[in-house]
Amino acid sequence: MAIPTIAEAHALFAKKALSPVELLDQCRERIEALEETLHVFVTPTFERAGDEARAAEARMMSGELLGPLDGIPIGHKDIFCTKGIRTTAQSRILADYVPDEDATLVHRLAEAGTLMMGKLTTYEFAMGGPSFDLNWPPARNPWGIERMTAGSSSGTAAGVAAGFILGGTGSDTGGSVRVPSGHCGIAGLKPTYGVLSRKGVLPLSFSLDHAGPMAWTAEDCALMMNAMAGHDPGDPSSSRHDMPDFTGNLGRSLKGLRIGVVGHFHETDNPANPAVLGAIGEAAAFFAEAGAEITSVTLPSLQAFNAVSHVLITVEAAAVHQGDLRSRYGEYGELLRSRLTPGALISGVDYVQAQRRRREMVLEVARVMEGVDILLTTSTPAEAKPLFGDQKLRNLDLPPFTAPFNVTGQPAISVCAGFGAEGLPLSIQLAARPFEEPLLLAVADAYEKAHAWRTRRPALLGYAEPRAVPLTLGPHPEASERPERVRAHHWSARSAGRP
Repeated sequence: MAIPTIAEAHALFAKKALSPVELLDQCRERIEALEETLHVFVTPTFERAGDEARAAEARMMSGELLGPLDGIPIGHKDIFCTKGIRTTAQSRILADYVPDEDATLVHRLAEAGTLMMGKLTTYEFAMGGPSFDLNWPPARNPWGIERMTAGSSSGTAAGVAAGFILGGTGSDTGGSVRVPSGHCGIAGLKPTYGVLSRKGVLPLSFSLDHAGPMAWTAEDCALMMNAMAGHDPGDPSSSRHDMPDFTGNLGRSLKGLRIGVVGHFHETDNPANPAVLGAIGEAAAFFAEAGAEITSVTLPSLQAFNAVSHVLITVEAAAVHQGDLRSRYGEYGELLRSRLTPGALISGVDYVQAQRRRREMVLEVARVMEGVDILLTTSTPAEAKPLFGDQKLRNLDLPPFTAPFNVTGQPAISVCAGFGAEGLPLSIQLAARPFEEPLLLAVADAYEKAHAWRTRRPALLGYAEPRAVPLTLGPHPEASERPERVRAHHWSARSAGRP
Protein backbone atom coordinates (compact mmCIF):
# COMPACT_ATOMS: atom_id res chain seq x y z
CA MET A 1 0.00 0.00 0.00
CA ALA A 2 1.22 3.51 -0.81
CA ILE A 3 2.32 5.58 2.19
CA PRO A 4 -0.62 7.80 3.14
CA THR A 5 -0.43 11.37 4.36
CA ILE A 6 -1.90 12.15 7.77
CA ALA A 7 -5.04 13.50 6.10
CA GLU A 8 -5.36 10.40 3.90
CA ALA A 9 -4.81 8.02 6.81
CA HIS A 10 -7.49 9.76 8.87
CA ALA A 11 -9.95 9.49 5.98
CA LEU A 12 -9.20 5.77 5.69
CA PHE A 13 -9.67 5.32 9.44
CA ALA A 14 -13.02 7.11 9.24
CA LYS A 15 -14.17 4.63 6.56
CA LYS A 16 -12.63 1.68 8.44
CA ALA A 17 -10.63 0.95 5.30
CA LEU A 18 -7.40 0.98 7.31
CA SER A 19 -6.75 0.58 11.01
CA PRO A 20 -4.08 2.24 13.18
CA VAL A 21 -2.61 -1.20 13.87
CA GLU A 22 -2.32 -1.94 10.15
CA LEU A 23 -0.72 1.45 9.53
CA LEU A 24 1.75 0.88 12.35
CA ASP A 25 2.65 -2.52 10.88
CA GLN A 26 3.33 -0.90 7.50
CA CYS A 27 5.64 1.65 9.12
CA ARG A 28 7.42 -1.09 11.07
CA GLU A 29 7.98 -3.06 7.87
CA ARG A 30 9.76 -0.11 6.29
CA ILE A 31 11.76 0.53 9.45
CA GLU A 32 12.91 -3.07 9.70
CA ALA A 33 14.09 -2.97 6.09
CA LEU A 34 15.75 0.44 6.04
CA GLU A 35 16.69 1.68 9.52
CA GLU A 36 20.16 0.17 9.43
CA THR A 37 20.78 2.26 6.32
CA LEU A 38 19.09 5.53 7.30
CA HIS A 39 19.73 5.78 11.06
CA VAL A 40 16.53 7.65 11.87
CA PHE A 41 16.07 6.46 15.48
CA VAL A 42 18.06 7.10 18.62
CA THR A 43 15.57 5.33 20.89
CA PRO A 44 12.64 3.39 19.40
CA THR A 45 9.45 3.00 21.44
CA PHE A 46 7.62 0.44 19.32
CA GLU A 47 6.03 -1.39 22.24
CA ARG A 48 4.44 1.84 23.42
CA ALA A 49 3.33 2.64 19.86
CA GLY A 50 1.70 -0.79 19.62
CA ASP A 51 -0.30 -0.21 22.79
CA GLU A 52 -1.36 3.21 21.49
CA ALA A 53 -2.32 1.75 18.10
CA ARG A 54 -4.57 -0.85 19.67
CA ALA A 55 -6.27 1.82 21.78
CA ALA A 56 -6.76 3.99 18.69
CA GLU A 57 -8.16 1.03 16.77
CA ALA A 58 -10.71 0.45 19.52
CA ARG A 59 -11.77 4.09 19.31
CA MET A 60 -12.01 3.80 15.54
CA MET A 61 -14.23 0.74 15.71
CA SER A 62 -16.56 2.47 18.18
CA GLY A 63 -16.69 5.65 16.08
CA GLU A 64 -14.93 7.70 18.74
CA LEU A 65 -11.67 8.80 17.11
CA LEU A 66 -10.17 11.75 18.96
CA GLY A 67 -9.49 13.68 15.75
CA PRO A 68 -7.31 13.74 12.63
CA LEU A 69 -4.15 12.69 14.50
CA ASP A 70 -5.67 9.72 16.33
CA GLY A 71 -3.74 6.58 15.36
CA ILE A 72 -1.04 8.45 13.39
CA PRO A 73 2.59 7.26 13.84
CA ILE A 74 4.94 10.12 14.71
CA GLY A 75 8.38 10.65 16.23
CA HIS A 76 10.06 13.32 18.32
CA LYS A 77 13.39 14.97 17.73
CA ASP A 78 15.63 13.81 20.55
CA ILE A 79 15.75 17.20 22.23
CA PHE A 80 12.04 16.96 23.15
CA CYS A 81 11.79 15.63 26.70
CA THR A 82 9.82 12.41 27.12
CA LYS A 83 8.78 11.15 30.53
CA GLY A 84 10.49 7.87 31.40
CA ILE A 85 12.22 7.66 28.01
CA ARG A 86 15.76 8.89 27.56
CA THR A 87 16.34 12.21 25.85
CA THR A 88 19.96 12.34 24.71
CA ALA A 89 20.23 15.34 22.38
CA GLN A 90 22.50 12.84 20.57
CA SER A 91 25.27 13.74 23.01
CA ARG A 92 27.44 11.88 25.48
CA ILE A 93 26.59 14.68 27.92
CA LEU A 94 23.00 13.40 28.17
CA ALA A 95 23.51 9.77 27.16
CA ASP A 96 21.64 8.52 30.24
CA TYR A 97 19.24 11.41 30.86
CA VAL A 98 15.65 10.41 31.56
CA PRO A 99 13.19 13.31 32.02
CA ASP A 100 10.47 13.09 34.65
CA GLU A 101 7.88 14.82 32.48
CA ASP A 102 6.97 15.27 28.83
CA ALA A 103 7.61 18.41 26.85
CA THR A 104 4.33 20.26 26.39
CA LEU A 105 4.22 19.44 22.67
CA VAL A 106 4.91 15.76 23.33
CA HIS A 107 2.02 15.74 25.80
CA ARG A 108 -0.36 17.58 23.45
CA LEU A 109 0.35 15.25 20.55
CA ALA A 110 -0.11 12.21 22.78
CA GLU A 111 -3.44 13.63 23.95
CA ALA A 112 -4.44 13.88 20.28
CA GLY A 113 -4.00 10.10 19.94
CA THR A 114 -0.70 9.91 18.07
CA LEU A 115 1.46 6.78 18.19
CA MET A 116 4.95 7.62 19.49
CA MET A 117 7.39 5.55 17.45
CA GLY A 118 10.48 6.86 19.18
CA LYS A 119 13.10 9.56 19.61
CA LEU A 120 14.76 10.68 16.40
CA THR A 121 18.25 11.58 15.27
CA THR A 122 19.40 15.17 15.59
CA TYR A 123 22.63 17.11 15.42
CA GLU A 124 24.27 17.17 18.86
CA PHE A 125 22.23 19.60 20.96
CA ALA A 126 20.67 20.75 17.66
CA MET A 127 23.94 22.41 16.63
CA GLY A 128 26.88 20.05 16.13
CA GLY A 129 26.64 17.77 13.13
CA PRO A 130 26.55 15.67 11.14
CA SER A 131 29.05 14.02 13.49
CA PHE A 132 30.66 10.61 13.42
CA ASP A 133 32.41 10.88 16.80
CA LEU A 134 29.22 10.46 18.86
CA ASN A 135 27.41 7.40 20.24
CA TRP A 136 24.95 7.34 17.33
CA PRO A 137 25.54 7.84 13.59
CA PRO A 138 23.88 10.74 11.73
CA ALA A 139 20.73 10.20 9.70
CA ARG A 140 21.05 9.71 5.95
CA ASN A 141 18.88 11.09 3.17
CA PRO A 142 16.35 8.58 1.78
CA TRP A 143 16.67 10.21 -1.66
CA GLY A 144 20.38 9.31 -1.75
CA ILE A 145 22.05 7.65 1.22
CA GLU A 146 25.41 9.23 0.43
CA ARG A 147 23.78 12.65 0.83
CA MET A 148 23.24 14.64 4.00
CA THR A 149 19.79 15.46 5.28
CA ALA A 150 21.10 18.73 6.71
CA GLY A 151 19.99 19.50 10.22
CA SER A 152 19.39 19.69 12.89
CA SER A 153 15.97 17.99 12.66
CA SER A 154 17.57 15.32 10.54
CA GLY A 155 15.91 12.17 11.83
CA THR A 156 12.43 13.67 11.58
CA ALA A 157 12.99 14.74 7.97
CA ALA A 158 14.46 11.38 6.95
CA GLY A 159 11.80 9.45 8.87
CA VAL A 160 8.90 11.25 7.21
CA ALA A 161 10.47 10.96 3.76
CA ALA A 162 11.07 7.24 4.23
CA GLY A 163 7.56 6.56 5.56
CA PHE A 164 8.78 5.45 8.98
CA ILE A 165 6.48 8.07 10.50
CA LEU A 166 3.79 10.29 9.01
CA GLY A 167 4.81 13.37 10.97
CA GLY A 168 7.08 14.52 13.73
CA THR A 169 8.48 17.34 15.78
CA GLY A 170 11.45 19.50 14.93
CA SER A 171 13.10 22.61 16.26
CA ASP A 172 14.27 25.57 14.22
CA THR A 173 16.82 28.14 15.42
CA GLY A 174 18.25 29.16 12.06
CA GLY A 175 16.52 26.73 9.70
CA SER A 176 16.65 23.35 11.43
CA VAL A 177 13.09 22.44 10.40
CA ARG A 178 13.05 23.98 6.95
CA VAL A 179 16.49 23.02 5.58
CA PRO A 180 16.26 19.25 6.27
CA SER A 181 12.66 19.38 5.06
CA GLY A 182 13.91 20.93 1.84
CA HIS A 183 16.66 18.36 1.36
CA CYS A 184 14.33 15.45 2.12
CA GLY A 185 11.38 16.65 0.01
CA ILE A 186 8.84 17.12 2.81
CA ALA A 187 6.97 20.07 4.35
CA GLY A 188 8.37 21.79 7.43
CA LEU A 189 6.79 24.76 9.20
CA LYS A 190 8.49 27.23 11.53
CA PRO A 191 5.54 29.02 13.14
CA THR A 192 5.51 32.50 14.59
CA TYR A 193 7.77 32.83 17.64
CA GLY A 194 5.75 31.87 20.72
CA VAL A 195 2.93 30.03 18.94
CA LEU A 196 4.32 26.62 19.95
CA SER A 197 5.52 25.95 23.49
CA ARG A 198 9.20 25.26 24.07
CA LYS A 199 8.72 23.94 27.61
CA GLY A 200 10.62 20.69 27.80
CA VAL A 201 12.55 21.31 24.57
CA LEU A 202 16.28 21.44 25.30
CA PRO A 203 17.37 25.00 24.45
CA LEU A 204 19.95 26.19 21.97
CA SER A 205 19.22 29.92 21.62
CA PHE A 206 16.49 31.30 23.86
CA SER A 207 15.65 34.23 21.60
CA LEU A 208 15.68 32.33 18.28
CA ASP A 209 14.46 28.79 19.09
CA HIS A 210 11.16 27.71 17.55
CA ALA A 211 9.45 24.31 17.56
CA GLY A 212 7.62 23.17 14.45
CA PRO A 213 5.78 20.29 12.76
CA MET A 214 7.27 18.27 9.91
CA ALA A 215 5.17 16.06 7.63
CA TRP A 216 4.72 15.08 4.00
CA THR A 217 2.43 18.02 3.17
CA ALA A 218 1.46 21.49 4.34
CA GLU A 219 -2.03 20.14 5.02
CA ASP A 220 -0.56 17.60 7.43
CA CYS A 221 1.44 20.37 9.15
CA ALA A 222 -1.82 22.31 9.57
CA LEU A 223 -3.47 19.28 11.18
CA MET A 224 -0.55 18.92 13.57
CA MET A 225 -0.62 22.63 14.42
CA ASN A 226 -4.24 22.36 15.56
CA ALA A 227 -3.12 19.90 18.24
CA MET A 228 0.18 21.61 19.11
CA ALA A 229 -0.59 25.34 19.30
CA GLY A 230 -1.84 27.28 22.29
CA HIS A 231 -0.60 29.28 25.25
CA ASP A 232 1.55 27.43 27.78
CA PRO A 233 1.99 29.14 31.15
CA GLY A 234 5.08 26.98 31.67
CA ASP A 235 6.90 28.73 28.82
CA PRO A 236 7.60 32.44 29.44
CA SER A 237 7.93 33.03 25.69
CA SER A 238 4.54 31.45 24.90
CA SER A 239 2.14 33.76 23.06
CA ARG A 240 -1.31 34.59 24.43
CA HIS A 241 -2.54 35.30 20.90
CA ASP A 242 -5.81 33.54 20.08
CA MET A 243 -5.03 30.42 18.06
CA PRO A 244 -7.02 29.89 14.85
CA ASP A 245 -8.07 26.75 13.03
CA PHE A 246 -4.86 26.20 11.07
CA THR A 247 -6.77 24.25 8.42
CA GLY A 248 -9.42 26.95 8.08
CA ASN A 249 -8.03 28.59 4.95
CA LEU A 250 -7.10 25.41 3.07
CA GLY A 251 -8.67 25.39 -0.37
CA ARG A 252 -9.12 29.17 -0.54
CA SER A 253 -8.64 31.06 -3.79
CA LEU A 254 -5.28 32.69 -4.39
CA LYS A 255 -6.84 35.44 -6.48
CA GLY A 256 -5.73 38.87 -5.30
CA LEU A 257 -2.96 37.49 -3.08
CA ARG A 258 0.16 39.67 -3.11
CA ILE A 259 3.39 37.67 -3.31
CA GLY A 260 6.78 39.34 -2.99
CA VAL A 261 9.73 37.50 -4.53
CA VAL A 262 12.90 38.20 -2.53
CA GLY A 263 15.06 37.88 -5.62
CA HIS A 264 18.29 39.19 -4.14
CA PHE A 265 18.31 36.36 -1.58
CA HIS A 266 18.64 33.60 -4.18
CA GLU A 267 20.14 35.59 -7.09
CA THR A 268 22.97 37.61 -5.49
CA ASP A 269 23.25 37.16 -1.71
CA ASN A 270 23.66 33.38 -1.99
CA PRO A 271 23.17 32.45 -5.66
CA ALA A 272 21.05 29.31 -5.97
CA ASN A 273 21.76 26.78 -8.67
CA PRO A 274 19.79 26.79 -11.95
CA ALA A 275 17.41 24.03 -10.84
CA VAL A 276 16.39 25.95 -7.71
CA LEU A 277 16.07 29.22 -9.64
CA GLY A 278 13.86 27.41 -12.13
CA ALA A 279 11.68 26.05 -9.32
CA ILE A 280 11.23 29.53 -7.86
CA GLY A 281 10.34 30.90 -11.29
CA GLU A 282 7.85 28.10 -11.86
CA ALA A 283 6.27 28.72 -8.47
CA ALA A 284 5.90 32.43 -9.20
CA ALA A 285 4.31 31.60 -12.55
CA PHE A 286 1.91 29.17 -10.87
CA PHE A 287 0.82 31.77 -8.33
CA ALA A 288 0.38 34.38 -11.07
CA GLU A 289 -1.75 31.96 -13.09
CA ALA A 290 -3.85 31.38 -9.96
CA GLY A 291 -4.58 35.09 -9.77
CA ALA A 292 -1.92 36.33 -7.38
CA GLU A 293 -0.06 39.58 -7.93
CA ILE A 294 3.70 38.96 -8.15
CA THR A 295 6.13 41.74 -7.23
CA SER A 296 9.82 42.02 -6.38
CA VAL A 297 10.79 43.06 -2.86
CA THR A 298 14.03 43.96 -1.11
CA LEU A 299 14.88 43.00 2.46
CA PRO A 300 18.14 43.36 4.39
CA SER A 301 20.78 41.12 2.86
CA LEU A 302 21.21 37.49 3.84
CA GLN A 303 24.70 38.43 5.03
CA ALA A 304 23.25 41.03 7.42
CA PHE A 305 20.66 38.59 8.77
CA ASN A 306 23.31 35.91 9.15
CA ALA A 307 25.67 38.20 11.07
CA VAL A 308 22.95 38.93 13.62
CA SER A 309 21.82 35.30 13.79
CA HIS A 310 25.34 33.97 14.20
CA VAL A 311 26.17 36.26 17.13
CA LEU A 312 22.91 35.52 18.94
CA ILE A 313 23.03 31.74 18.47
CA THR A 314 26.72 31.44 19.35
CA VAL A 315 26.51 33.53 22.52
CA GLU A 316 23.22 32.10 23.75
CA ALA A 317 24.29 28.51 23.06
CA ALA A 318 27.55 29.08 24.94
CA ALA A 319 25.53 30.42 27.87
CA VAL A 320 23.31 27.33 27.86
CA HIS A 321 26.33 25.00 27.89
CA GLN A 322 28.71 27.08 30.01
CA GLY A 323 28.87 24.68 32.96
CA ASP A 324 29.39 21.50 30.94
CA LEU A 325 31.86 23.21 28.62
CA ARG A 326 34.03 23.92 31.63
CA SER A 327 33.76 20.51 33.29
CA ARG A 328 33.06 18.05 30.42
CA TYR A 329 34.55 19.74 27.35
CA GLY A 330 36.03 16.56 25.90
CA GLU A 331 32.68 14.75 25.99
CA TYR A 332 31.18 17.05 23.37
CA GLY A 333 31.68 16.10 19.74
CA GLU A 334 34.33 17.95 17.76
CA LEU A 335 31.85 19.87 15.62
CA LEU A 336 29.82 21.13 18.56
CA ARG A 337 32.94 22.15 20.49
CA SER A 338 34.07 24.19 17.49
CA ARG A 339 30.71 25.96 17.35
CA LEU A 340 30.15 26.57 21.06
CA THR A 341 33.61 27.81 22.07
CA PRO A 342 33.57 31.11 20.11
CA GLY A 343 30.48 32.16 22.04
CA ALA A 344 32.62 32.75 25.12
CA LEU A 345 34.79 35.17 23.15
CA ILE A 346 32.10 37.48 21.74
CA SER A 347 31.74 40.65 23.80
CA GLY A 348 28.62 41.82 25.54
CA VAL A 349 28.80 44.95 23.39
CA ASP A 350 28.62 42.87 20.22
CA TYR A 351 25.69 40.86 21.58
CA VAL A 352 23.75 44.02 22.44
CA GLN A 353 24.51 45.49 19.02
CA ALA A 354 23.22 42.31 17.37
CA GLN A 355 19.97 42.57 19.33
CA ARG A 356 19.67 46.25 18.39
CA ARG A 357 20.20 45.47 14.71
CA ARG A 358 17.71 42.63 14.99
CA ARG A 359 15.00 45.04 16.10
CA GLU A 360 15.74 47.28 13.13
CA MET A 361 15.43 44.30 10.78
CA VAL A 362 12.06 43.30 12.27
CA LEU A 363 10.75 46.78 11.52
CA GLU A 364 12.26 46.83 8.01
CA VAL A 365 10.63 43.53 7.07
CA ALA A 366 7.31 44.58 8.61
CA ARG A 367 7.30 47.71 6.44
CA VAL A 368 7.92 45.63 3.31
CA MET A 369 5.10 43.26 4.27
CA GLU A 370 2.62 46.12 4.43
CA GLY A 371 2.60 45.76 0.64
CA VAL A 372 2.67 41.96 0.28
CA ASP A 373 0.99 38.99 1.95
CA ILE A 374 3.57 36.28 1.27
CA LEU A 375 7.33 36.25 0.63
CA LEU A 376 8.82 33.74 -1.83
CA THR A 377 12.41 32.49 -1.96
CA THR A 378 14.07 29.11 -1.39
CA SER A 379 15.02 27.20 1.73
CA THR A 380 18.20 25.72 0.21
CA PRO A 381 20.56 26.94 -2.55
CA ALA A 382 20.70 23.50 -4.19
CA GLU A 383 19.53 19.93 -3.82
CA ALA A 384 21.17 17.79 -1.12
CA LYS A 385 24.47 17.96 -2.96
CA PRO A 386 27.01 17.76 -0.11
CA LEU A 387 28.34 14.28 0.49
CA PHE A 388 29.16 13.14 3.99
CA GLY A 389 32.64 14.43 4.82
CA ASP A 390 32.42 17.43 2.47
CA GLN A 391 30.86 19.83 4.97
CA LYS A 392 32.82 22.66 6.56
CA LEU A 393 32.99 23.17 10.30
CA ARG A 394 31.22 26.51 9.92
CA ASN A 395 29.94 27.80 6.59
CA LEU A 396 29.80 31.56 7.15
CA ASP A 397 30.54 32.48 3.54
CA LEU A 398 27.19 31.02 2.36
CA PRO A 399 24.45 32.54 4.53
CA PRO A 400 21.29 30.44 4.93
CA PHE A 401 17.96 31.47 3.41
CA THR A 402 16.11 30.44 6.56
CA ALA A 403 17.79 32.51 9.30
CA PRO A 404 16.02 35.80 8.38
CA PHE A 405 12.68 34.46 9.60
CA ASN A 406 14.13 33.29 12.91
CA VAL A 407 15.49 36.80 13.39
CA THR A 408 12.09 38.35 12.64
CA GLY A 409 10.08 35.58 14.31
CA GLN A 410 7.52 35.41 11.51
CA PRO A 411 6.17 32.08 10.16
CA ALA A 412 7.88 30.35 7.24
CA ILE A 413 7.44 26.99 5.54
CA SER A 414 9.56 24.87 3.22
CA VAL A 415 7.77 22.65 0.70
CA CYS A 416 8.97 20.39 -2.06
CA ALA A 417 9.25 22.10 -5.45
CA GLY A 418 10.02 19.19 -7.73
CA PHE A 419 13.26 17.38 -8.42
CA GLY A 420 16.64 18.15 -9.95
CA ALA A 421 18.45 16.25 -12.66
CA GLU A 422 19.76 13.66 -10.18
CA GLY A 423 16.31 12.99 -8.74
CA LEU A 424 16.97 14.93 -5.53
CA PRO A 425 14.25 17.21 -4.11
CA LEU A 426 14.11 20.95 -4.72
CA SER A 427 12.32 23.32 -2.37
CA ILE A 428 10.78 26.74 -2.08
CA GLN A 429 10.27 28.76 1.10
CA LEU A 430 7.22 30.90 1.80
CA ALA A 431 6.86 33.36 4.68
CA ALA A 432 3.93 35.37 6.03
CA ARG A 433 3.27 38.07 8.61
CA PRO A 434 3.28 37.03 12.29
CA PHE A 435 0.31 34.87 13.30
CA GLU A 436 -0.84 34.40 9.70
CA GLU A 437 -0.07 30.68 9.57
CA PRO A 438 -3.53 29.79 8.16
CA LEU A 439 -2.85 31.92 5.08
CA LEU A 440 0.71 30.63 4.75
CA LEU A 441 -0.42 26.99 4.99
CA ALA A 442 -3.21 27.59 2.47
CA VAL A 443 -0.78 29.02 -0.08
CA ALA A 444 1.67 26.14 0.41
CA ASP A 445 -1.17 23.60 0.23
CA ALA A 446 -2.51 25.05 -3.03
CA TYR A 447 0.97 24.89 -4.55
CA GLU A 448 1.53 21.28 -3.48
CA LYS A 449 -1.84 20.02 -4.65
CA ALA A 450 -1.34 21.53 -8.11
CA HIS A 451 1.76 19.40 -8.77
CA ALA A 452 1.64 15.67 -9.45
CA TRP A 453 5.20 15.12 -8.26
CA ARG A 454 4.00 15.58 -4.66
CA THR A 455 3.10 11.86 -4.68
CA ARG A 456 6.65 10.81 -5.59
CA ARG A 457 8.52 8.93 -2.86
CA PRO A 458 12.20 7.96 -2.58
CA ALA A 459 13.26 5.03 -4.76
CA LEU A 460 14.99 3.58 -1.71
CA LEU A 461 11.55 2.39 -0.64
CA GLY A 462 11.68 -0.28 -3.33
CA TYR A 463 12.96 -2.72 -0.72
CA ALA A 464 11.52 -5.94 -2.11
CA GLU A 465 14.53 -7.89 -0.85
CA PRO A 466 15.46 -6.47 2.54
CA ARG A 467 18.52 -7.82 4.22
CA ALA A 468 17.68 -10.70 6.53
CA VAL A 469 19.07 -9.09 9.68
CA PRO A 470 17.39 -8.31 12.99
CA LEU A 471 16.50 -4.71 13.76
CA THR A 472 19.13 -3.29 16.11
CA LEU A 473 18.89 0.37 16.96
CA GLY A 474 21.76 0.80 19.39
CA PRO A 475 22.97 -0.80 22.60
CA HIS A 476 20.78 1.09 25.06
CA PRO A 477 17.57 -0.27 26.58
CA GLU A 478 14.53 1.96 26.81
CA ALA A 479 15.09 4.52 29.50
CA SER A 480 12.27 3.26 31.69
CA GLU A 481 14.48 0.24 32.42
CA ARG A 482 17.44 2.37 33.50
CA PRO A 483 18.44 2.98 37.12
CA GLU A 484 16.92 5.85 39.03
CA ARG A 485 20.27 7.62 39.30
CA VAL A 486 20.13 8.82 35.70
CA ARG A 487 17.02 10.85 36.42
CA ALA A 488 18.88 13.45 38.47
CA HIS A 489 20.65 15.27 35.63
CA HIS A 490 20.52 19.07 35.75
CA TRP A 491 18.76 19.21 32.35
CA SER A 492 15.14 19.03 33.48
CA ALA A 493 11.99 18.98 31.41
CA ARG A 494 10.65 21.63 33.73
CA SER A 495 13.47 24.12 33.10
CA ALA A 496 14.38 23.31 29.50
CA GLY A 497 13.26 26.04 27.16
CA ARG A 498 13.19 28.74 29.80
CA PRO A 499 15.41 31.83 29.57
